[in-house]
Amino acid sequence: MSAPNTTRWIGVGLLGLPLYGALTFFSSLNPQPDPNTHPAAWARYVTTDFYLLKHLFASGLGLILVIFGTFALGAYLIRSRAGSMGLVGMVITVLGTLLFLMVGGVSIFAAPKQGQAILSGIEEYEKLPDILADTALLPTMGVGVLLMLVGNVLLGAAVWRSRTLPKWAGALWVAGSALPLLGQVYIILPIGADSTPPTVPTGAVLLVMGGAWMAYSVLRGLSTEKVGVRAQPRVQ
Repeated sequence: MSAPNTTRWIGVGLLGLPLYGALTFFSSLNPQPDPNTHPAAWARYVTTDFYLLKHLFASGLGLILVIFGTFALGAYLIRSRAGSMGLVGMVITVLGTLLFLMVGGVSIFAAPKQGQAILSGIEEYEKLPDILADTALLPTMGVGVLLMLVGNVLLGAAVWRSRTLPKWAGALWVAGSALPLLGQVYIILPIGADSTPPTVPTGAVLLVMGGAWMAYSVLRGLSTEKVGVRAQPRVQ
């Protein structure tokens, strides 16, 4: 049984990075109303099938794909001169993404029921006192965002230093990761609106560019290696 081509698997895994950017861009279209200022409009929005499907197959699936892509990036960087930095960035980024995915999962399935309660006129729902779950939500999201930001900066720096991947692809990835995450920080702050900020689609475009550049570089290098092997003359 032949050994698996790990480089090809890594290249395929890296495709999760631009796909994450594309799905993030799609999920940022038609953002939800701010529930703090327009609760009725928000309730109508989150009770639609479109809300559930968009968050399930765009936001949720995008985060799953970027986890696979991050693992692939860390595995590829380990063979470079920035291998240790890449591995540390991979671990921190995946941990933060999993925390963020946990919070996003709550929104996907809980928000429609919350909206349904508001539309049904259940006034007691909005008057319910905060419990530990409510208190822990924002800190969990905040820690996840911070870890994702730090981890992606380390990954971008590792790509820049690796000499095996395009430098500016790493820079695009850092910028693309920072813009949506800083938008999430704005949402967490008391002055922020609980809706998709414009930094998200802008950052998503940069994520597509940087992720696609890295995946193409690896897959193209693999194809070049194959051509080089076939072009070698036979030794008599």
